[in-house]
Amino acid sequence: MAMFNRINPVSRQNNDTGFSNKGIVNGGRFINRDGSYNLKKEGLPVWQRYSLFYTMISLPLWQFISVILIFFVTINFLYTAIYYWMGAEQFTGLLKSSGWGLFKELYFFSTESFTTVGYGRVNPVSDGANIVAALEALSGLLSFALATGLIYGRFARPKAHLAFSDHAVIGPYKDKTALMFRFVCIKEQHALTDVTVQVNLAMLIQENGEYNYKYFSLPLERNKIESLPMNWTVVHPIDEESPLLNLTAEDFTAADVEVYVTVRGFNDVYSNTVQQRTSYTFNEIQFNRKFVSMYQETPNGTILELHKLSKSAG
Repeated sequence: MAMFNRINPVSRQNNDTGFSNKGIVNGGRFINRDGSYNLKKEGLPVWQRYSLFYTMISLPLWQFISVILIFFVTINFLYTAIYYWMGAEQFTGLLKSSGWGLFKELYFFSTESFTTVGYGRVNPVSDGANIVAALEALSGLLSFALATGLIYGRFARPKAHLAFSDHAVIGPYKDKTALMFRFVCIKEQHALTDVTVQVNLAMLIQENGEYNYKYFSLPLERNKIESLPMNWTVVHPIDEESPLLNLTAEDFTAADVEVYVTVRGFNDVYSNTVQQRTSYTFNEIQFNRKFVSMYQETPNGTILELHKLSKSAG
């Protein structure tokens, strides 16, 4: 394996950050802890680069709800502005004829038309108002159909439901040392089967006077298990074949080490294959540590203590 020299953080920012062998200088890890890629694409219009469906089903729940509420309020304000501009004489059943009172009545008429509730007190009487109300009812039906599909997509989207330890450790393992991290399926009703894990390593190496990133597939003590009812501590023994042999914490920093993790398995609840990614950068790898046990046996069965997933000791 080619050797590398220690370089300071400033100079490391001007080298490749793990996206490719050369040319990327915007910094940062390649895979975020949540499994998303730390990657920005340019060169095409936004509407070609982004998927609205994927964005909506991937948003955190509070953001998804906020988008739905903001859309509902905003589109009804737009229709209300049109009704207000058309005038109160275009409607029957209004209690107010001008000002804020009229706007408020028209706004709630808009929400009733948009949702096709139609309580019936306020009704459009002119052709123009009826056409706008009909278009609003149509847009409401289409909007709720899309929202229903998005909600179902979020609810039924297969997920691995895995939680990874906050850090990886390098510590004693049998008669040598090993790189270790662990993960667990956090849902009680979900149990993954045919689980495989793949671990890759990116590190900065000097070759012919240039610093380039090299990628290694790390051999594991075990890379597949039949089922995952509890936690799994993944172990890469650091032996003569390992690219991590004899590297110190300072070497990890100088080499800008990042460990990429991909876990795949079959989820019985979704009856589908799922996967989840994460990564550990050099500052998320602890030396001379070992994970503590995170389960205990009781007369009534085994208790898996999820709050101990990242707990380690020296």
